Amino acid sequence: MAQPPILSLTNVKLTLGAETLFRDVTLKVGARERWVLVGRNGSGKSTLLQIMAGLKEADGGEVFLQPGIRAAYLPQEPDLTAFATLRDYVLSGLNEDEQHLAYRADILLNAVKLDPDQATAGLSGGEARRAAVAYTLMPEPDLLLLDEPTNHMDIDTIGWLEEELRGSRAAIVMISHDRAFLRALSNGVFWLDRGQIQRLDKGFEHFDAWAEQLAAEESERLRKLDKLIKEETVWSVQGISARRTRNQGRLRRLYALRDERRQVVQNQGLVSTRADSGEASGKRVIEAKNISKAYGDRVLLKDFSLRVMRGDRVGIIGPNGAGKSTLVKMLIGELEPDTGSITRGTNLTPTVIDQRRSALQADRSIWDTLADMGGDQILVRGQPRHVVSYMRDFLFSEAQARAPVGALSGGERNRLLLAKALASPTNLLVLDEPTNDLDMETLDLLQEVLSDYDGTLILVSHDRDFVDRVVTSTILMDGQGGAQEYPGGYSDAIHLRGLSGGQAKAGKAAKANEKAAKKTAEKSGGSAAQSAKPKPSKKLTYAEQIRLDKLPDMIEDKTNDIASLERELSAPDLYSKKPEKFHQITKDLDGARAELEAMEEDWLALEEKREGR
Repeated sequence: MAQPPILSLTNVKLTLGAETLFRDVTLKVGARERWVLVGRNGSGKSTLLQIMAGLKEADGGEVFLQPGIRAAYLPQEPDLTAFATLRDYVLSGLNEDEQHLAYRADILLNAVKLDPDQATAGLSGGEARRAAVAYTLMPEPDLLLLDEPTNHMDIDTIGWLEEELRGSRAAIVMISHDRAFLRALSNGVFWLDRGQIQRLDKGFEHFDAWAEQLAAEESERLRKLDKLIKEETVWSVQGISARRTRNQGRLRRLYALRDERRQVVQNQGLVSTRADSGEASGKRVIEAKNISKAYGDRVLLKDFSLRVMRGDRVGIIGPNGAGKSTLVKMLIGELEPDTGSITRGTNLTPTVIDQRRSALQADRSIWDTLADMGGDQILVRGQPRHVVSYMRDFLFSEAQARAPVGALSGGERNRLLLAKALASPTNLLVLDEPTNDLDMETLDLLQEVLSDYDGTLILVSHDRDFVDRVVTSTILMDGQGGAQEYPGGYSDAIHLRGLSGGQAKAGKAAKANEKAAKKTAEKSGGSAAQSAKPKPSKKLTYAEQIRLDKLPDMIEDKTNDIASLERELSAPDLYSKKPEKFHQITKDLDGARAELEAMEEDWLALEEKREGR
């Protein structure tokens, strides 16, 4: 006999002003179930979680929490001002009949790397959130409602929280941008999509394929209806499939870059002393030799060497306080090492993005923020773009162009910051913890932007999945002065470190690199398609072989078409003088890009079949 749900929502709706945030939301949460709540930025996920927690009232419908069930809610911005110390704050989460659990306060605070006797006054936002995690877990509740629980946590603490939640008897509903965290814990997904809930009774690892399938089905229904619908709805549905298709091509490009990077990274994390023959001047961006840094008795870095070449994408991961930001400051020249030397290439123009929303003015519009020199054009790394066209790249609709920044959600403000910063001409991009407080949609967008970025990237992040998707090599810092560079992303680095027991041994690492390189060579090949015709094979039908022979030229022609459309779209005053032509070119450009992606996917599938893969 099925057990009754411990929490249920029936036909819940909420209206903010003239806008209906969601309607007819119906869902059930059973004992020990683990649900992810996902949705586009601004869709109302956090508000819905607050309704579940009883902190906000809906305009209609029913919210039912089974009697005797203890629920605990983790907010994004906790308030600790009423308490003297962190221990006092965490203990306040216990009822009178739960005082036997008081011993857990110090254990939980130590686990999130906080001193129980620390005063609540003067806490950073990250410290307050980590304390709130301890507060939420303190009473061992039956239901956990978690809003971005991994924000401001380092890799070690995220791992601890995963294990804590995995061993918990509580049911969980969580909002998070950390894909690896969600894959590890979830067994179901609630998708808040355009005001309604879609339910997937599988873990988050199945979400992308499921969402793409739903989007394809809806696109087909819309096509059959053959009537006009709002532009935003079309973009919402089609954007899901288009972004995921683009990501596949970009991942293959990343594999190829990692293969190049593997030739540079040495087993012990030391740069090669061999002179690079025939390298163009300026190709070497940063070279650090045996650098060390300490503050008193605390050693952050000891005898670390690194070579960063033009186009490299280097990730830096380690526990809080390990010296990640200090290493970055030394690499870009803001801080000098105690010992060793750092040589930087010529003509470096670094841009540092730290996600400070205070850089935006609430009373200015999105248009004026981007085109701050006036007019309707913006220079994007030296190339003119119409401000509306550039806005679309960052998921803003034309209707939002004149909206004040103060009316934007947190995720939208982050997107605007990224758009403004990434427009600047730069050949060295430094992202220090860019994923904190970013929604999943903006993370996908940032990955796309970084994939198109043609400069050098240094990334500090605790988001394992994001690092895996973006970087060509990863530096692991242990918090005790040790640091080692490995080819590939975070998962690759952990695997290689495990093979060598933390000390890279040449034989095993070389074998792993050889295997990884072979895998990379099999996966990559987009550029090869344009430079060489595939050889005939009995594994292809005659028609398939003809198609494969033609595709490289077709891809090149379509690429030229896209370049031509982009030049037309960047023409000054096009939007103001000929808005209909602007919209038609935008539509044609989207179609051409989709056709190019389809051709590349087709070429890859045929090439893999030809080679028997």
